[in-house]
Amino acid sequence: MIRIIAVGKIKENYLNEMIADYLKRINKYHKLEIIEIIDNNPLLEGKNIISKIKDKAYNIVLSIEGEQYNSLDFASFIDNTLMNKANINFIIGGSEGLSEDVLKIADKQISFSNMTFPHGLFRAILLEQIYRSFKIKNNERYHK
Repeated sequence: MIRIIAVGKIKENYLNEMIADYLKRINKYHKLEIIEIIDNNPLLEGKNIISKIKDKAYNIVLSIEGEQYNSLDFASFIDNTLMNKANINFIIGGSEGLSEDVLKIADKQISFSNMTFPHGLFRAILLEQIYRSFKIKNNERYHK
C-alpha cells in the first residue's frame, strides 16, 4: 500500500477534483490512500503523523533538502521500494515544515524542486508522478 500522510485539508475544488482523479487512476495499479493531519504546530503535527505510521513501512519525507529524481528514476525507485517493502508512506509537512521527530523516522528525503509549491498543488503533483511511475513500469503510453 502507498499512503500519503499530509498536513492540511485541500480547500480548492479544482485541486480536490484533480487529486480524486489521480487517486482513482492509481488505484487501478496499486492501493493508495491519503491521510490528512490537522494543521497545527510542527510538534503536534509530528506526533499526529507518527501515530499514523505503521510498522515496516518505508517512510519518505518530501523536503526541499531531499534527493531529486527525474520521472524514470522515480518510477524505478517506487518499483524497487515496493518490491522490498510492502508499504510506502509519503509524508508532506505543513507550512512550518516537519518536526525533528518525523525527520528522524524518515528512511529517505525526496525533493521535487528547489521551489516551494502550494500544499494542494504539491499533493496533486506527487500523485501525478506516482501515476506516471506505474505507467512507466507497465510500459504504457503516457510518459511522453
